[in-house]
Amino acid sequence: MIPRYTRPAMGRIWSDENKYRCWLKVEAAASQALARFGLVPQEAADAIRDRGDFTVDRINAIEAEVRHDVIAFTTTVAEHINNPEHSRWLHYGLTSTDVVDTAQALQIREASVIIRAGIVELSEVLKRRALEFKNTPIIGRTHGIHAEPSTFGLKLLLWYSEMHRNLARFDAAAEDLRVGKLSGAVGTFGHLKPEHEEAICAELDLKPADIATQVLQRDRHAAYISTLAVLASTLDKIATEIRHLQRTEVREAEEFFSEKQKGSSAMPHKRNPITSEQISGLARVMRANAQTALENVALWHERDISHSSAERVIFPDSTILADYLLAKTTNLIEKLLVYPARMLKNLESTGGLIFSGQLLLDLAESGMSREDAYRLVQGHAMNSWKNDLVFRDEIARVPEITARLTPEKLARAFDYNRQLANVDAIFNRVLSSTKK
Repeated sequence: MIPRYTRPAMGRIWSDENKYRCWLKVEAAASQALARFGLVPQEAADAIRDRGDFTVDRINAIEAEVRHDVIAFTTTVAEHINNPEHSRWLHYGLTSTDVVDTAQALQIREASVIIRAGIVELSEVLKRRALEFKNTPIIGRTHGIHAEPSTFGLKLLLWYSEMHRNLARFDAAAEDLRVGKLSGAVGTFGHLKPEHEEAICAELDLKPADIATQVLQRDRHAAYISTLAVLASTLDKIATEIRHLQRTEVREAEEFFSEKQKGSSAMPHKRNPITSEQISGLARVMRANAQTALENVALWHERDISHSSAERVIFPDSTILADYLLAKTTNLIEKLLVYPARMLKNLESTGGLIFSGQLLLDLAESGMSREDAYRLVQGHAMNSWKNDLVFRDEIARVPEITARLTPEKLARAFDYNRQLANVDAIFNRVLSSTKK
């Protein structure tokens, strides 16, 4: 159970320290791979790997003068190597984005491990609570209006199934970004060869991009951020439903409310769905980030840097938000207060109007034309609604209906268990499909 958001690991991934550490991993991997090809002296490659280091403060100080982050980085690393015969082989054959894009793939891979764990965790909570309320009747609503009976377990199962699809989409998007590129200034391998890139990527457990310009193509990044936006929209969907269920006139479920918690500075009775509202609000930020990622796909010629500044915002923000929203939603579902008695009361509040569809079918089965049956049932339904009558009692006094349906058949028409007979089948279908 997650009492609050206490997962700082995601923020660490996007720190300057870790970013430059990933850059150094790429530089070291490149030196080692190129040494095996005889392009870099092994002694120099080992020195880059073993003595190459940096401090963020020193990089910042140099960047303030040269206004180029990769040059500031390589200068700092060379200072730590402290041997010109070794440091001159640092960054050999590479351009800045070879390092930056490949290192960013390492950061995204780190972030994806955390996000994936969060998706799995939420899915398991949804599955467990779906089974808990598998047969708990609740009114199904369409357009916000009472429709036909369902179960609260089916509502949770629907979210579980959607999270399973989110996991599949996320795995595909994360794998699509597990790529590096070290093909030079315009992607032509002007200084290295494709086999060199393959060897460097293998050192980093990445796949080489089949083709690139100076940058990895941003359709991959757009797909990743868009997948996070779809994930956030699912969480928004869950939160929006809970916000409705917590409304005073509904009160079928509500967020956990501790003894010391306060809902309003002016109204002591208030118990507000603040977590759900936070989830809904932050999901909007995630969807906005997806728009930015899509805009980043179209760059000038072999590259520009219009995507770079935006990605420094949307990748940390989106991955941190995804982790945060998953934690909040997991805690929300884990501790959700559910009121089956209120669900049943609401289900029965229309006096049986929600069984009009079943009554229509039963009359048609008895031999009445569908048109006549619809007209007859609707007329009495509208009258019951308008005059606040008990629909099932009114129907029992209609000769055209009682002549065709026995009291037993009428009672069966108003039995919600009849319409929920296939709940087990739905659960079996979902749970069997998500095992694959």
